[in-house]
Amino acid sequence: MIQNEIMKVVEQRELTESIFELTLQGSLATDIKEPGQFVHVKTANGIAPLLRRPISISSYDASNSTMTMIYRATGKGTKLLSKKKAGELVDILGPLGNGFPVGQVNKGESVVIVGGGIGVPPLYQLSKNLTEKGATVTQILGFQSREAVFYEQEFARLGDTYVLTADGSYGRKGFVTAQLEKLNMAYDFMYACGPTPMLRALEKNYGGDNLYLSLEERMGCGIGACFACVCHTADDPSGSSYRKVCSDGPVFRSGEVII
Repeated sequence: MIQNEIMKVVEQRELTESIFELTLQGSLATDIKEPGQFVHVKTANGIAPLLRRPISISSYDASNSTMTMIYRATGKGTKLLSKKKAGELVDILGPLGNGFPVGQVNKGESVVIVGGGIGVPPLYQLSKNLTEKGATVTQILGFQSREAVFYEQEFARLGDTYVLTADGSYGRKGFVTAQLEKLNMAYDFMYACGPTPMLRALEKNYGGDNLYLSLEERMGCGIGACFACVCHTADDPSGSSYRKVCSDGPVFRSGEVII
């Protein structure tokens, strides 16, 4: 059930330059159904910025009514959000969207998780849920540089974790696809979230019914009313059929929409 709730800040810390981890508490956290969902955040108490900011849910704990978001503070809204302290309040709309289909994964199956940059956060709860089910996870995380790397140890506690950086300053130099080629491993499912070029490369080389992609798009309302985040379906050459990333996604099966 979608709620609009004023949630309390439990903790906020800067993980690395401009990347913040924000933990909130409220009943909304108990309504999160699956990893990959997101919330729409009112970043300031006044009128400006007018539009909410969509931020993915990195992890959640229903027993404590808490959820954690990891986001990049670059624009006016997210920079204001990064100033929030413990005990302060944040206006949250959510949980929104459809996440990763964890239910289809069985105990003993192998899952590859691929993340790029700020697309890494929603994959953390996904990996936790999969390991709790008894699946084996292999995690490949790509960042721009050493300074941009976060949550490596958290992921490493859940399964084999490979970190790549575009400039080679940490881990292996290159893109996530290079690590996939090197591993050349068999797997039952692949789940990914990150920049569009990365998702396109994964779909081109590893596309199929067992690949699921979480898309990143600018959003207006976050609930499917404004049509600001639509993408065309792949099976309609006329271009008249579409899906809304906010309400139909953000997670789609490979080949379902054009990215």
